[in-house]
Amino acid sequence: MARIQRQGPEADLDDPILVEGFPGLGLVGKIATDHLVSELDMRHYANVDCEGLPEVGVYRGGDRTVRPPVRIYASEDHDLLALQSDTPISAQAIRTVADCVTGWIDSQDATPVYLSGLPAERDDRPDVYGIATGDAGETLDRLDIDVPPEDGVVTGPTGALINRTAQRGTDSFGLVVQSNPQFPDPEAASVLLEDGVAPIADLSIDVQDLIDRAEEIRQKREQLARQMQQIGQDESSQAQPLRMYQ
Repeated sequence: MARIQRQGPEADLDDPILVEGFPGLGLVGKIATDHLVSELDMRHYANVDCEGLPEVGVYRGGDRTVRPPVRIYASEDHDLLALQSDTPISAQAIRTVADCVTGWIDSQDATPVYLSGLPAERDDRPDVYGIATGDAGETLDRLDIDVPPEDGVVTGPTGALINRTAQRGTDSFGLVVQSNPQFPDPEAASVLLEDGVAPIADLSIDVQDLIDRAEEIRQKREQLARQMQQIGQDESSQAQPLRMYQ
């Protein structure tokens, strides 16, 4: 049975933005969402209990509290929701998880922002590209977020979520950032937040701590990054040129 189980009081939100953080290439979506939850002191709002999700308990060093691996956080001050995930999603579960999460997003009248890394070798600041469904492209134009320079496809859970909104014709944003294809990429995640999430959600996000702790974050997330490399492209959320997918 697919359920989103609220923890504590209902949040007073008005057409919120939801930022999605399923693990994928470079872990950019996860790192960005983790930082957002911490930086804005968002409260644990709900547990995601969709069929097919890993039935594990997650705990943190220095904290006895055990939580499910996929959770939703809320900030009423910023009219913001964030989906935080600590485990990969198997290929067999992607469809049911996408349906489950999309149904809940629709019920909250939320506009999702989906995050993905695009494998790229770079020497300077990574580029961020905006894609959209429904009428959200007009907002990307107004915010002057770049259009992708070539055809592409988003795979994994994030791709399935974008597919659902495209099928429905509802509004959603997709942000694609050039990312290291082999290792966690905090720098790319910081640019994703600064150049994409912040203007879309009308936020002020301090990413300096993310930059300062880049090496520490890489080390902590390296094992999850290796897991993401080992699974197939359909399971790992990432953007890639369409010619590589065909």
